[in-house]
Amino acid sequence: MIRRIIEHFISLRSSAKWFLLSMIVGVVAGLGGIVFQVTEQLVFRFASEGLAGFSPKEAAGEQRLFASPEVPFSPLILIAVMAAGGLVSGLLVQRFAPEAEGHGTDAVIDAYHHKQGKIRPIVPVIKLLASAVTIGTGGSGGREGPIAQIGAGFGSLLATRLKLSTRDRRILLAAGMGAGIGAIFRAPLAGALFAAEILYRESDIETEVIVPAAIASIVGYTVFAYWLPEDIRFMPLFGNRLQHQLGSLSELGPLTLLALALVLMSIIYIKSFYGIHRLFKRWKVPPIVKPVVGATLAGLVGVGLYFSIGQNRTALSVLGTGYGTLQQALIDPLVIGAPLLIIIAVVKILTTSATIGSGGSGGVFGPSMVIGGCTGGAIGDLLHRVAPTFVPNPAIYSVVGMAGFFSACAHAPISTIVMVTELTGNYSLLVPTMWVSTLCFILGEPWTLYEKQLASRLVSPAHRGDFLVDVLEGIKVEDVVWKNEPTVKSNVALQDIIHLLAQSRQQYYPVVDASDRFVGIFSADDVRRYLFSESLWNIANAYDVMTTRVVSVSPKDDLNTALKRFTDLNLDQLPVVDNNDRGKLLGMLRRKDVISRYNKSMLEFKQSVT
Repeated sequence: MIRRIIEHFISLRSSAKWFLLSMIVGVVAGLGGIVFQVTEQLVFRFASEGLAGFSPKEAAGEQRLFASPEVPFSPLILIAVMAAGGLVSGLLVQRFAPEAEGHGTDAVIDAYHHKQGKIRPIVPVIKLLASAVTIGTGGSGGREGPIAQIGAGFGSLLATRLKLSTRDRRILLAAGMGAGIGAIFRAPLAGALFAAEILYRESDIETEVIVPAAIASIVGYTVFAYWLPEDIRFMPLFGNRLQHQLGSLSELGPLTLLALALVLMSIIYIKSFYGIHRLFKRWKVPPIVKPVVGATLAGLVGVGLYFSIGQNRTALSVLGTGYGTLQQALIDPLVIGAPLLIIIAVVKILTTSATIGSGGSGGVFGPSMVIGGCTGGAIGDLLHRVAPTFVPNPAIYSVVGMAGFFSACAHAPISTIVMVTELTGNYSLLVPTMWVSTLCFILGEPWTLYEKQLASRLVSPAHRGDFLVDVLEGIKVEDVVWKNEPTVKSNVALQDIIHLLAQSRQQYYPVVDASDRFVGIFSADDVRRYLFSESLWNIANAYDVMTTRVVSVSPKDDLNTALKRFTDLNLDQLPVVDNNDRGKLLGMLRRKDVISRYNKSMLEFKQSVT
């Protein structure tokens, strides 16, 4: 009955269709936010607080669901709890949904561009559980990643079950992502803009996403907000006390220095995050071990900082969300002081990189707010001490720092400006926030925290069919039959190769070394150049004839990539190598097989539209 009602609305005008579908996605995203919040706090109550006595302060607009026990703080137990959290999170991810590791927003972006908006239904569930365990046991991560994947995953599932088009599935996926962000941060406008802006690296935006994402985000926010206690239901995440105002437009000058510092910190953050991520990827141990080691390292770093500055509990904000310290920096950074604020910002980069980069599960937006806010507070404190006339209120730098830092990292300046405004409830700092965020966006263009972002709509597979139907979209090399051509050892003499050519109709010859590692390739045309140089027949071998500059494809490449490489170099065959090991030859892909698959897909497309 319910499905028939939905299908009836879908058959109506486009506005009615999107209104209904977006509302459904918003409800699920809001409920997902509630489930995640309860699960995370439940883990936190019985693991971090109940065992280790780790009980950091939260943001003013948040409230603990469970009473904190009277347990003395134990650094060693905290490290053990974090290691156990890494183990549980790793088991969940590696056993059920490997694509749920890391920060979830990048996975949603990738699904939008490259997977026709498809997300496996189990991924959001595993992401929720793994992230709740990671953050609840003290790991440094954000809550937005899992909530974004919950909303996006349901949007994808709803579109698939209703047999909507690929375009509609992508829109619902993005709307779900926006609804999740809008709900968990209580920032519905920012959630809608974030969903449309975060997909691209340059100043481009997915306009068709905005209205469905706005509806879903409002509904998600409403569902989540009405679950909260009444005294904080409509309170911004960081409370109502942040009514800072810019005293003079001359303060924009020092704020320019803040933008430069934020860009530098964003580069350090991105380089550290992906540097540590690559180190863990190359580490030849079982995948389940990596998040355990990452969580343990983060715990050791956090506890080490705690002892190195005289057991100051503020230092522990490098673990968990860190919102309590950020809250103080937003109110008055002078209370904490520039030295400790900048130390927290730098060490937060390391703990987040270790927690998430090792394969743990959690978002990167939350830590980015802490890093940006603490960096801004430190710069504001220093400039206030040097020139108090030009920097009368250093807390402004903390607020603006949050927005500028994430604009540099994520290339989403508009949604970030709105997000910070909604998080702080302060609309008086729009001008300085816009100024710093825009500068950071421009200066930070070469680097991004979201690797799956594409430059613009022009290069996105999601829009490849706007002017031309792309029937190869979503078809991988692994979906086409490869030809297993015989290989040639690199030490085979040229004379034997010439005899081989005379007895074979093979055109391309992959070359392998003594360990059967793929090292090069030669064609029949390459050998013909030596036919009249008999003096070289017994001297030269396959290694001398082959080329090592091999153009190849992997099973996960789509057929558009393969076809482009065929046509660019006028080749008839391409080696297929392992996704993670280019020295492992899997077979040879023939151009005629790709063209055959294209013709078959085109025929299927024509039949589907007639």
